Amino acid sequence: MGYGLGIALLVIGLVLALAVNASVSGIDIQTLGWILVLGGVVVLVLTAVQLNLRRRTTSARVTTHADGTQSASERRVVSDPPPPTL
Repeated sequence: MGYGLGIALLVIGLVLALAVNASVSGIDIQTLGWILVLGGVVVLVLTAVQLNLRRRTTSARVTTHADGTQSASERRVVSDPPPPTL
């Protein structure tokens, strides 16, 4: 799954729903197009959620030394959450 799949489904669905005037017996092309649009939107949302689930933490520490000087240190941790259990 990825952004490419979502965009492809969205484009194909919009073309079928809005631009195609052909008819096929037993299949409503406009409805099929709207179903593909909905699927493309779902794929885009799921991809965005999945990519933004990374946990990011930043901690900063300022240390004051005996002579009055200060030093700062920053620590960034990026960790992936554990995979979902099925």
